[in-house]
Amino acid sequence: MSKRKRFDIEELHIEKYAAEGKCIGRYQDKVVFVEGVIPGDVVDVYVSKSKKDWAEAGVKRFITESENRIAPFCMHFGICGGCKWQMLPYPLQLDYKEQQVKDQLVRIGKIQVEEYLPIKGCTQTAWYRNKLEFTFSNKQYLSSADLKSGMSFDKNVLGFHAPRLFDKVIDIETCHLQAEPSNHIKNFIRDFAFQHHITFYDIRNHIGLLRTLIIRVSSTGEILVNMVFGEKDLEKISFLMQAVHEKFPEITSLNYTINEKMNDSIYDQEVVLFAGKDSIEEKLEDFVFKISPKSFFQTNPLQTVNLYSIVRDFADCNGNEILYDLYCGTGSIGIFLSKAVQRIIGVETVADAVADARLNAAANNLQNVRFYEGDVIKICNDAFLPYTEILIS
Repeated sequence: MSKRKRFDIEELHIEKYAAEGKCIGRYQDKVVFVEGVIPGDVVDVYVSKSKKDWAEAGVKRFITESENRIAPFCMHFGICGGCKWQMLPYPLQLDYKEQQVKDQLVRIGKIQVEEYLPIKGCTQTAWYRNKLEFTFSNKQYLSSADLKSGMSFDKNVLGFHAPRLFDKVIDIETCHLQAEPSNHIKNFIRDFAFQHHITFYDIRNHIGLLRTLIIRVSSTGEILVNMVFGEKDLEKISFLMQAVHEKFPEITSLNYTINEKMNDSIYDQEVVLFAGKDSIEEKLEDFVFKISPKSFFQTNPLQTVNLYSIVRDFADCNGNEILYDLYCGTGSIGIFLSKAVQRIIGVETVADAVADARLNAAANNLQNVRFYEGDVIKICNDAFLPYTEILIS
């Protein structure tokens, strides 16, 4: 059989989790990677890619569903691609992720590990992200069934990029990743744009006013919104921003950015404060952090506290060390460990992040923290690192 020939496999038994939301079954001498299934499923599949030892396939029909399968809670599950395991109970998700770590170390890395510590799961499996970025597009994603029914790609939508399709966007009504008013803000802006005939971005031709929408919701209840526009039409921009401001006066920091470049990065673009403060605050234990529109911050505050606490425990500092926090972003991990060491040195390339890191240190009344702007590789020479007792990167 030709390696490139597409074919179907009937009653493929899904044996175990692989990676990236895929599971594997075995057909003759091939390992078959399948999305949208869990161990215990029996499915008919169509093979989309076939090599000598492995193949990739999609589900045509479920013959038998695994006894571990549960009903997903999101209406967009299976299309969006953002949450791949909603049909699997969270404890089993952790088991499979733990198995993936072991496979990466032992099977791929050839590293023998004497002891594996269990994954520390999150107490909250929905509404946990503090940042989401939605994309405006004049081209909607269509499923195979939609295409067969004659639906058109030409429709203004606001949501997430379809997996592996840069120019198609899935229209999202409700996303369960971020707490409200995230969905209310997103849906209001989309509906307002429909009513007032505001253009959505054409990703291929790089035209259209509405480009992306960034929403941050902190655990302190503060909200930051940054609207990114693809064209400089100040009259329409002001009209929309004023409508958002009046509809959602609870937004702590309302901003916009005009990005006329070919790519979506806004780190080299000016952010204009339309209303409110220029930043919001996040808390990790007793530490306060300023988050501005271009700041990087861990997206799950609950798990960030768990992660940083584990780092602090593993470091087991005695209070005399100098800790180098490389690629430190806004300085969160260094600041979190600041009470356990003598001194913190942070290095970061992004100027805005360094500025925020310094403000964060000041907000927490820390005198033993210093942040430097620049490329880690260029800055961290022998003269800069004379006393590297402990290094975190």
